[in-house]
Amino acid sequence: LFLATLTYDTLRFEYEDFPETKEPVWILGRKYSVFTEKEEILLDVTSRLWFTYRKNFPAIGGTGPTSDTGWGCMLRCGQMIFAQALVCRHLGRDWRWVKGKRQMDNYFNVLNAFIDKKDSYYSIHQIAQMGVGEGKSIGQWYGPNTVAQVLKKLATFDTWSSLAVHIAMDNTVVMEEIRRLCQSNVLCAGAAACSALESDVLYNGCPEDGGLRERLSLWKPLVLLIPLRLGLTEINEAYIETLKHCFMMPQSLGVIGGKPNSAHYFIGYVGEELIYLDPHTTQPAVEPGDSGCPPDDSFHCQHPPCRMSIAELDPSIAVGFFCNTEADFNDWCQQIKKLSLVRGALPMFELVERQPSHFSNPDVLNLTPDSSDADRLERFFDSEDEDFEILSL
Repeated sequence: LFLATLTYDTLRFEYEDFPETKEPVWILGRKYSVFTEKEEILLDVTSRLWFTYRKNFPAIGGTGPTSDTGWGCMLRCGQMIFAQALVCRHLGRDWRWVKGKRQMDNYFNVLNAFIDKKDSYYSIHQIAQMGVGEGKSIGQWYGPNTVAQVLKKLATFDTWSSLAVHIAMDNTVVMEEIRRLCQSNVLCAGAAACSALESDVLYNGCPEDGGLRERLSLWKPLVLLIPLRLGLTEINEAYIETLKHCFMMPQSLGVIGGKPNSAHYFIGYVGEELIYLDPHTTQPAVEPGDSGCPPDDSFHCQHPPCRMSIAELDPSIAVGFFCNTEADFNDWCQQIKKLSLVRGALPMFELVERQPSHFSNPDVLNLTPDSSDADRLERFFDSEDEDFEILSL
């Protein structure tokens, strides 16, 4: 209740909490100074879509839970990282939310894709029900990999956004696979060869008179999610520098991660602390208003963001990036290659041109004969039952 009554002036006062440091503050690829850009930092954080536990929404599956308190935190973090991709796709990274200011239609289209009802593309209802196919019963806690796999499936129905979603498994990003996925539109230039159904999917329902060039976009915007395991029970500090660099890239969508019951959406860092949005607040479900636009204040975190020491991060995470164009992707690849040359920064994943020949079925865990006992035990006891490969030094 207290938070709901904070005014902008008290926010400014409360925000002094932010460490007075010469260290830059990085938020999703943007660099800020605490001394001269405090309000800009706060505005950037507040503009991110913030999804928390909700109560009194329509029952999931008709007879299931009407609240996700206690089990939905990773699902909410998945919504946040994906909402950031949709904001970049439809509104741009520079877009800002200002309380009380009338927002454009595309903003409400993005927000409506996450509202707690069964027919929203990325609602808690859709995520929980799609997760059943991933072996998760409704109300069960997800790991970062599971939520990434579910969001990938749900994105295929979102023809408005027309995203290419790639999940890089085995700590390996294969450039050839991504190019194939993102250029899938081009392969159908002989439009007559496509079935009517396929052309609807490929052209995202654009009207026939839109002209072939406009209908055949050369690159589908890419959402790249990379599930990683950065240590056994705690993060290996050799990865910390690389993790920081991920928040410095303009393509950054942030990181989702955490332990059971404490998943967070990490959007940046300052010094040795991560900055994150926390889903662990239960708010009442929001109904779309008369105009079809839901009241949106509760979807923006209007108090200073939470912080925690990077060393406390659970090693099981998923890192996200958004490449709107092929040039964005090429630039991202160059940055990752440069990062491998930074002293003291151990790569969190490998970037390769094509699939290494030893990769067989991506669904099969590659337990090589030289895996240590620790690796085997970790796989065996992994509480989330996720397909992670332990990165060894």
